Amino acid sequence: MDALVVLIPLLPLLAATIIGIGQLTNVLNEERREVLTADIATWTISMSCLLSMTLLSADLLGKNLGFFSVGQWLGSDTLNIRVNFITNGFHIRLALLFSLLLFIAIRFSINYLHREPGYHRFFFILCLFSSAMLLLVLSGNAVGTFFGWEIAGLCSYLLIAFAYDRPVAAHNATRVFITNRIGDAGFILGIGLSYVWADTVNWAKLNALARQISPGEATGIALCFTVAAFAKSAAVPFTPWLARAMEGPTPSSAVFYGAVMIHAGIYLLILLQPVFEQAPFAMAVVAAGGLTTAVYGFSVGLTQTDIKSSLVFAVSGQLGLMFLECGLGFWQLAGWHLCAHAVVRGYQLFTAPSIMQAVRDAPIKPVAPAIARLRWLYIASLQRFWLDQITDRTLVNPIRRLARDLSYFDDYIVDRIMGAPAPAIRAISTLAQLEEQTIGARLNNDSNDFAHGSGLAGKLTEWAAAVTHGFEDRFVLHGIDKDAIDYGRRLGHIANKFEQLILRPRYLVLFVFITLLVAF
Repeated sequence: MDALVVLIPLLPLLAATIIGIGQLTNVLNEERREVLTADIATWTISMSCLLSMTLLSADLLGKNLGFFSVGQWLGSDTLNIRVNFITNGFHIRLALLFSLLLFIAIRFSINYLHREPGYHRFFFILCLFSSAMLLLVLSGNAVGTFFGWEIAGLCSYLLIAFAYDRPVAAHNATRVFITNRIGDAGFILGIGLSYVWADTVNWAKLNALARQISPGEATGIALCFTVAAFAKSAAVPFTPWLARAMEGPTPSSAVFYGAVMIHAGIYLLILLQPVFEQAPFAMAVVAAGGLTTAVYGFSVGLTQTDIKSSLVFAVSGQLGLMFLECGLGFWQLAGWHLCAHAVVRGYQLFTAPSIMQAVRDAPIKPVAPAIARLRWLYIASLQRFWLDQITDRTLVNPIRRLARDLSYFDDYIVDRIMGAPAPAIRAISTLAQLEEQTIGARLNNDSNDFAHGSGLAGKLTEWAAAVTHGFEDRFVLHGIDKDAIDYGRRLGHIANKFEQLILRPRYLVLFVFITLLVAF
């Protein structure tokens, strides 16, 4: 039964491949092909859901081994990376939940995106994302999880910029993509430290060796994966990207940032529970970050005026509570919280348009008097605590100034020292110059004025051009005449005929045979 785990992420990947090829070949680029695209996506994700249910049933009956290895992918010295999967416990339960939510998202999207531009592209990205998330939660080693992590991030970028003709969507997608690369750097560093200090990138082996490595090493590994988790699950200071991600279509917002992908960071912490238990400082950082995120999400959510923004900061608050639970050691509570929140928040985001109609005449619930008197908190909440502005001032603007300074240094210092040869616009080919002399035209009266340059590199180029031009002028242009050129052309035709002759199969075999005789 364990071998079935390979098909769970493979089937959505197959669907994405078929839809992608269909788009490239213009087979699936018409409205009448929407049904075919929808059927491919629906059937593959439903099969993944049924396979996950089968594996979960086998796990509950004690029939699973708990792992399945396809084979070795990479081996170098002591580094051994295998393509393996986990088939029991929290992993398979989460795979079943995510596959079920993805199935609901696909069914919802069929009617929601009917006749929309990019219909087939949306299902291609959603199928690819489904494969990535199922790989992320089922992979038995850090490298496989990272592949799913990265592909899911790429799909997030593509769906935020789904309406790529809108500047706001393209800008927000780029901002979110770059922000998440900080977390990816932490993930890669965590993989490297796991290999250096624990000599493995396998999740089970790393957790088993957690008690054998020193607390400092465990803290280093845990902090690296904490950065990755904070960035992926939008904890402070990475929270602002979540609000920017709402530019995508409603189904993608629901499945990415309400139900599935946004919980990847929490899953990563639960996956590394033994490592974090050996790193009290890392757990304290997780708890502090979770508490800050929860307070931030609750405070900012009080002043939001549209449904999506309100739900986004509600998501932030709940994610903060999950981080807090992990930091305090309530791992099982965090796991149940993750599953419940994925269902409830996914439902709320799917029904966001209809909620506006349902609560149209409902009065706004006033906040507590103690909070209402804090006007500074109201202003800070409206400005979302200036996290975007702080990020711009601390990271974006310094990098821009550095780029501007480097450009100035390159233009006004490096180029002036090295110089750059001026384009030899008036330089023409040898035969063209000969034709010019033949017809008596002189387009360039100054034969010595061939090229100009500045600086050391420019002067060297100018001298080299002058020497080459002098050689051509004396020995080539004046050394041959029109009859010599005609004679050269005839020789060229003869050489071409001879080449065609010797390339015939019989002569080619003969030459090969003679070569072999000489060699022996």
